[in-house]
Amino acid sequence: MGEGRSGATKAMVVICLLVVALQCDADTHVVGDSNGWNMNISGWGSSKEFRTNDIILFYYPKGKHNVVRVTKMQYDGCFISLRDKVYTSGNDQLTIMRGANYFICAFQGHCPSMRIEIHTAD
Repeated sequence: MGEGRSGATKAMVVICLLVVALQCDADTHVVGDSNGWNMNISGWGSSKEFRTNDIILFYYPKGKHNVVRVTKMQYDGCFISLRDKVYTSGNDQLTIMRGANYFICAFQGHCPSMRIEIHTAD
């Protein structure tokens, strides 16, 4: 009986090590570079290569902007739904998912000036 627990414990240790290894391989990108998440974000990221699990940091004055991960349709139409998580800290860290990633500022009048589209290279 103790042997079964030992096997499960070993499996958990291996899984944890894999998760740590995958996170260590991720890069971190500051959206807008030194300018941060702002009204002149257009074109940011077009010369960067993003991979799944990279971290993107959204820096902005708290209360002046926000950031929302949205669908392609929401991105194109500059709208959010009630189910969307709205980040408001001014120091938001989000993980890039495989494929297309879309982010907007949901403050009235900020999108389309404040929206970015990121595609992973892997």
